Amino acid sequence: MREIGEEKVAWIYFTRDVVPFAAMFAVECTTVGSNTLYKAATLRGLNFYVFVFYSYVVSTTLLLPLSFVFGRSRSLPSAKSPLFFKIFLLGLIGFMSQIVGCKGIVYSSPTLASAISNLTPAFTFTLAVIFRMERVMLSSSATQAKIIGAILSISGALVIVLYKGPKVLAVASSTPSSLTISSHQHLTSVDSSWILGGLLLASQYFLISVWYIIQTRVMEVYPEEITVVFFYNLFATLISAPVCLFAESNLTSWVLKPDITLTAIIYSGVFVSLFSALTHTWGLHLKGPVYISLFRPLSIAIAVAMGAIFLGDSLHLGSIIGSIILCFGFYTVIWGKAREDTIKTIAGSEQSPLLITHIIEDEAFPLR
Repeated sequence: MREIGEEKVAWIYFTRDVVPFAAMFAVECTTVGSNTLYKAATLRGLNFYVFVFYSYVVSTTLLLPLSFVFGRSRSLPSAKSPLFFKIFLLGLIGFMSQIVGCKGIVYSSPTLASAISNLTPAFTFTLAVIFRMERVMLSSSATQAKIIGAILSISGALVIVLYKGPKVLAVASSTPSSLTISSHQHLTSVDSSWILGGLLLASQYFLISVWYIIQTRVMEVYPEEITVVFFYNLFATLISAPVCLFAESNLTSWVLKPDITLTAIIYSGVFVSLFSALTHTWGLHLKGPVYISLFRPLSIAIAVAMGAIFLGDSLHLGSIIGSIILCFGFYTVIWGKAREDTIKTIAGSEQSPLLITHIIEDEAFPLR
């Protein structure tokens, strides 16, 4: 009986902790891969409006049969219900985040996008507090750690955006982005583009945090991941069609060639709009918005490696300093979140009153 109990505990730990961790790590890898492919495709002339629209079309087409096969355990809510409006809002916010994100990468690089993504935990935590999805107890060391971590994350992002600094690692590349230009042009055009790209990427990750909050509310009412993600992509496709066609009226830009541009679109549609959206929706239902957002900093190392190998991106001192501050803030938030979860678990279980008293005392006097 004891062995059966241990196996049950191990299985619960595996399904509730190991599997979500592995899934979130895989999502970050696929997201960085999509950013790198997109950046390479733009150097071949891919328009980002074309990229965004076709990506949603690919994911919606693939999700249509899946929603009929795996997403029919519950009846669909009424089209006039608040739930459908929230899903439509998800499509609008997702489309807006894609647009500003793609434009931000055009002005900067996938490495900067991954660095700025560290703002997501701070944004998500702040919004979760505003919408009462996270508890705030200023006397608690867990809450203090989350607040300090959020401030450090924002500070690190500002360092990355406002201070580029000298090159620490330069990789030779034959891509058009590495063509030599005069020093004056480099300082004026590249640095200003870097700041604009950083601001656009910060806007993207704020919108993503809003998406997490709304999606969590949707899943509380209608916990059908595949159906919700299908309608999200469908609404995003319907919203993006007129906007993208109006913004890019040159019909030749919409003709796809069987090269890296087509690869980038298919990859984004399958692994970002479909796989990442499904995984995030499932994770939000299981773990909540703050947990999902905490995995964004993992993308820094992945982006640096991919950018150096495939794009010839250079690593700058500002990115290193800002990333260190961001990571310190990130792990401070993680510590606070883990501390809070531990207290909830102990307080909610039938443990020794002495142990619970010790935890409460430690919270009241964290520096004792």
